[in-house]
Amino acid sequence: MVKEVYGTFGMKFTAKLSTMPDDHAGEKEQWDIATAALRRALEANGMAYEIKEKEGAFYGPKIDFDVVDAQGRVWQCATAQLDYQMPRSFGLEYTGEDGRQHMPIMIHRAMLGSMERFIGVMVEHYQGKFPTWLSPVQVKVISISEQASGYAEEVYKELRKARLRAKVDISDKTMAYKLREAIEDKVPYIVVLGGREAESKKITVRARSGAQKQGVELKEFIANIKDEISERKAGQLF
Repeated sequence: MVKEVYGTFGMKFTAKLSTMPDDHAGEKEQWDIATAALRRALEANGMAYEIKEKEGAFYGPKIDFDVVDAQGRVWQCATAQLDYQMPRSFGLEYTGEDGRQHMPIMIHRAMLGSMERFIGVMVEHYQGKFPTWLSPVQVKVISISEQASGYAEEVYKELRKARLRAKVDISDKTMAYKLREAIEDKVPYIVVLGGREAESKKITVRARSGAQKQGVELKEFIANIKDEISERKAGQLF
């Protein structure tokens, strides 16, 4: 699951296996069993890992997953910890297939770690240039003439109907101002509409990379961007 989640975000991570600290609860035999189980899990998934001697939690060994941000700083995000102690403290039991009572093993798991910390690391990782599926605003529609204002509203409504996160700007600001504002906001796609587009009922699309396509069918654009989003692609259409 860690591979899948962090792979989706395009983040690289390293794994660290932390072992029994001097100040711990439980018997060494239990710790050895739990540590061996975590080690097998890492190796079964083909993960390289580092041993952090005596840095486990007081109740059990753990695997921490560290992510490196855009500035080269290391942040501990995901974690998985085996706990033999809390179930005993709380008197937890379950009935096994043999009809007898057994004590469960508790797993503490946090896929992202602290949400605030993860969002900070993620923003720096992308340097604000979120992939389309993750962008707060996926498409911004701007009109560059009064003649295109009505068509801009139509295009915006179609984008919203397709459940895309879109904004529209039909103000009387200059084209250069509107375009600069959208570029500074790092919007993945900017739909630029003037008299020619209003007449042809097609759109001009500018990608965040600066690449531009003219005479694009709105339905085709919506279908393509929805595919990009559903597959959580890191790149753009063009």
